[in-house]
Amino acid sequence: MINMKNATTWRHFTSAVSVLLMVISVFLITSKGLNWGLDFTGGVVSEIQLNSNITSSEIEPLLKAGLKQDVTVIAAGEPGRWVLRYAVPAVGAELPPISQMLSPLASDVQVLNTSIVGPQVGQELAEQGGLALLVSMLCILGYLSYRFEWRLASGSLFALTHDVVFVLGFFAATQMEFNLTVLAAVLAILGYSLNDSIIIADRIRELLIAKPKCSIEEINNHAIKATFSRTMVTSGTTLMTVGALWLLGGGPLEGFAIAMFIGIVTGTWSSISVGTTLPELFGLRPEHYLPKPISEEP
Repeated sequence: MINMKNATTWRHFTSAVSVLLMVISVFLITSKGLNWGLDFTGGVVSEIQLNSNITSSEIEPLLKAGLKQDVTVIAAGEPGRWVLRYAVPAVGAELPPISQMLSPLASDVQVLNTSIVGPQVGQELAEQGGLALLVSMLCILGYLSYRFEWRLASGSLFALTHDVVFVLGFFAATQMEFNLTVLAAVLAILGYSLNDSIIIADRIRELLIAKPKCSIEEINNHAIKATFSRTMVTSGTTLMTVGALWLLGGGPLEGFAIAMFIGIVTGTWSSISVGTTLPELFGLRPEHYLPKPISEEP
């Protein structure tokens, strides 16, 4: 049997830790900012063709040394064809051609095409990405307000905000590149965390109606206990999939996989701790879900 008093103490403690981490994440985002990728800042995109036996780990060091900056090397789908992405070189910088940089690997390097993504396009992508995130949050807010009483919905909404802020704080702290794939992961995290929060909130609502004499602390603990195995199995299997993507997906999917991994862990954590503790602080009681008596007409 679970000691309910200890369970309540642990929930309150983990909620305090979550709030502290959220404050630290906000500080990192505002002080250090995000390392925006070429999707948002603009840059050069080149497509090359060379020997199919050459790997990206052989190409990257030569290009980084020649261009004097980080270069993203992405497989283009056909053997030996690669897409290179890097920032626009400084004005007046004299750089050797790509074929010359890669000459130690092969003598038949073909540059198929080169295009420049301007900062205006990057600005539009940033605005559209921020708008997508805002619309998603507003839709979720409307759904939660319709489905649950506002005190219970507030816990789920705060848990969603916590997960997104924590992921952004991690990318601000590490200065990993924040590109469109990471933004897609953030949007996916919203849906995943919402699923966990709704499962627990549904159980809390059922128990509030079935056991109106129990305290909200006991009801929250029973709801977590009833859904804990389901939450762990779902999160565990998803983490295995994301972990495989992280290890085997290579550099282009690394940011996406890391963001998803962090989001799943924090989403599970926050749904159990913050998502249940905040309604307690707002005074959620069984009376809020009991049917209202029908007033008799005179």
